[in-house]
Amino acid sequence: MSRTRTITVNRRRLLAAVGAATAALAAPRVLRAQGKEVVVGGAASHKNFVETVIAPVVEKKFNCKVVFEGTRSLVNLEKMQKNKDKQYLSVVMMDDPVMIPAVAEGLLEKLTTAKVPNLALLKPGTVHMDGMWCNYLQPWLGIAYNPKALKTAPTSWADIYDPKYKGRVILPSLQNTEGLANLFMAAQLATGKPMAEAQKDIDAGFKKLVTIKPNLLTAYTQMPQAYNLLEQGEGFMISSAISQVALERKAGGAPVDIAVPKEGIFAMPSGVALVKGGPQPELAAGYINEMIGPEVQAKLSAVTFSLPTNKDTPVPAGMPTGVTIHGVDWQFVAADRADWVKRWDRDMAM
Repeated sequence: MSRTRTITVNRRRLLAAVGAATAALAAPRVLRAQGKEVVVGGAASHKNFVETVIAPVVEKKFNCKVVFEGTRSLVNLEKMQKNKDKQYLSVVMMDDPVMIPAVAEGLLEKLTTAKVPNLALLKPGTVHMDGMWCNYLQPWLGIAYNPKALKTAPTSWADIYDPKYKGRVILPSLQNTEGLANLFMAAQLATGKPMAEAQKDIDAGFKKLVTIKPNLLTAYTQMPQAYNLLEQGEGFMISSAISQVALERKAGGAPVDIAVPKEGIFAMPSGVALVKGGPQPELAAGYINEMIGPEVQAKLSAVTFSLPTNKDTPVPAGMPTGVTIHGVDWQFVAADRADWVKRWDRDMAM
């Protein structure tokens, strides 16, 4: 090969290499993450909808792999605490009360519309602490009942106190997050205050709540036991039941339905956040953005019997509309909940 041809070939190779490098630099950062994984920590019960609804959309769009680790919110918090200097989780899906200590310990990265554009489409009250986490769903709390045992559905949170239901009402313990709704609603029924104020009048709530004891069949910490009693007809109602659980059982043929009380419903805390210092931060933000986008929200709310948090997403058929959704001050809850549980154990003992 002549010296001139050798120089020409080498020049072509150099230009090709420079062009490839320039194209790589110009490509979006997420697209350069091909073949990467995003590790998500969430509740074990979320595994099915993460892997069948969210992951396929994220994996297709970003050419990545979503790896889901299912456990409890407190375990996810412990994982972040133990791995603070070298996180391996990129995203956490945790109850709102557990997000608060995670924020306090500097374990979460703030969500912004620059990172997560769909954040701007979320309903009021679903973005917390100036963007430290947001809610991706609103499973709601109402009154589950057995339509075979109770021919007329309850219409008010006050119905559970009616003496005709002696020994027929089931409540969750305050150890269970869904149990807080009964305490807050008891305070509102007792005082007539707006919920934002009533939920902080804990003494009034307990004084009203103890009057339900003659009607109380049981107070549970394990949910399956409660639904067994309801479906067998021993219990007529579960007050502050989770829509997702009650309606899944109804869909499976169990004698269960859930009522929307006239005073309004409560949303269960379903939070998602970025792990500070976690790997693949762009992919993690992309995961959350798709999760709260209208396409995934429509599918997710339908399969989980929940309300979407994206305000542009239609409410699935059969879900409540035009009803008050009471917000909860989770920072207030986190500060004093341990004392409330002790008082519950003392005051509500059978």
